[in-house]
Amino acid sequence: MLVIENGIVLGGMNLNPMKVNIAIEDGMIVEISKEKISSDHRIDAKGCIVVPGLINAHVHTADSILKDLGDGKSLDEIVKPPMGLKHKMLENTKDKEIIEASRASILEMISAGTTTFIDYREGGIKGIKLLKKALKDLPINSIILGRDPIFLEEDPSTTKLRNRIKKLLRFADGIGPSGFGEITDETAHKIVEECEKLDKIASIHVAESIEAQKLSIEKTGKSEVERAIDAGFHLLIHFTNPLPRDLRLASENNVTIVACPRSNGMLSTGIPPIAKIHDKNINLLLGTDNIMFNAPDMFREMEYTLKVTRALKRGYFHPRDVLKMVTTNIHRFLGKKIGCIAEGFQADLIIVEHLSKNPYLSLINRSQSKNIRYVIIKGRIVKR
Repeated sequence: MLVIENGIVLGGMNLNPMKVNIAIEDGMIVEISKEKISSDHRIDAKGCIVVPGLINAHVHTADSILKDLGDGKSLDEIVKPPMGLKHKMLENTKDKEIIEASRASILEMISAGTTTFIDYREGGIKGIKLLKKALKDLPINSIILGRDPIFLEEDPSTTKLRNRIKKLLRFADGIGPSGFGEITDETAHKIVEECEKLDKIASIHVAESIEAQKLSIEKTGKSEVERAIDAGFHLLIHFTNPLPRDLRLASENNVTIVACPRSNGMLSTGIPPIAKIHDKNINLLLGTDNIMFNAPDMFREMEYTLKVTRALKRGYFHPRDVLKMVTTNIHRFLGKKIGCIAEGFQADLIIVEHLSKNPYLSLINRSQSKNIRYVIIKGRIVKR
């Protein structure tokens, strides 16, 4: 049994600071107590904050092969399938290079305190297999959402489409198509139907740009958010440019949103209205998105998120709510016992030097990889 003692623990779903000791056994948190816990294996966390491992809820690790390329090009020129710069490069890069670059980025995530990531994987089943090779023997929790080229067809055969989706779901934890600029409403409905049958995740990118929203309304009379909710998607990516009714619909339909503020800023598509989303009690996660123009570092994502949100709001936004977006909020979406320091939860946590008197701002404003003393995933120490 491993015991962590003498640290300030941000525990429970509300991340309340507590002076407690934590006992870990068989990969799970088995006891949290103010009293001393007997064990021969201890970590002295004096002068540190013990926080749940960080969760990167939207990342494309395959993009690691083209870091910082395409700067100055439009969103469509960079990432729109199938002719975007990213997709062309993925097609023309050797498998070994994709595996090595992806693996390096995953190791970077671990070193920066990320213990779980959700990858949106291009390249169909082959792309998923390449990621699994990159993940071999790496101590991190991964959720892989795949996509298939058939999604881009205007009028695919219903039978063929269903078969492709079913085959993809044998290898993936769910499906994450690019967006309604590339897929039809019929395809969207089929994706959700097949995912629900197997209790897998169906996610889609929506409202990333104003242009995408306008085009959707001109074409269908509905925003991308409306179409996603009509199809049954419950994990929406970006939500950068929602209409007022989009916010209401997301709140009424138990939707979880993954915001990627640094990505949106880099691509000049706007900043997601995080304060408004939060005020509607919509569950909110954060992701770093494309590694081609963002380091997969959740500390940097949190700091950017907090500061631009306060700037847009012109008022106070609590840093604890930003920290929840990369920790405990995942439980509200997945229902799995991860993302929280509580008895019965998986022991994914990080121990970080306490750099200021405010534990939340110490993490968000000041912490870097070098300040992480330990990363623990499934009860295993993976960095010290």
